[in-house]
Amino acid sequence: MSRPAFDDIFMELAVNLARRSHCIKRHVGAVLTKDTRIISIGYNGPPAGTHNCDEEWPEQGCPRDSKGGCSLAIHAEQNAILYAVKNHTSVEGSTLYVTLSPCLACARMIFTMGIRRVVYLRSYAEHKGLAEDEGVEFLKRFGVQTEKYTGRLAVVNPLI
Repeated sequence: MSRPAFDDIFMELAVNLARRSHCIKRHVGAVLTKDTRIISIGYNGPPAGTHNCDEEWPEQGCPRDSKGGCSLAIHAEQNAILYAVKNHTSVEGSTLYVTLSPCLACARMIFTMGIRRVVYLRSYAEHKGLAEDEGVEFLKRFGVQTEKYTGRLAVVNPLI
């Protein structure tokens, strides 16, 4: 029996976490690790204690903001970072596994928090119809090791 690589284990967990999302547009999961240990997890959705978009607005999803994005959603990577910080866990030097490459705003947060490596499953640019992954390019420009996941997953949810 072959042992799975940690990249495969953590990305598989991110895919499963994405299934917890209440967003009707896109399900995204994230796992923060340090030294092969999980330090935090997250998935996209409205702030805890508010409501769930798929229950409140099951047909169209939550209201759109001025740029056309979800007005209530916290991104999966933001949720993972915020939960770690809320629980007094340092994310500096950690690795982030996420099912959708970070947007530019999340990339700024990732860099600022000192996360050293990001592994993503799918491209945000392809999802949004953009020419380039601005978040990935930002991270690479400022020295964060950023790579598209190339391993093999047992199950991939079509909603992510």
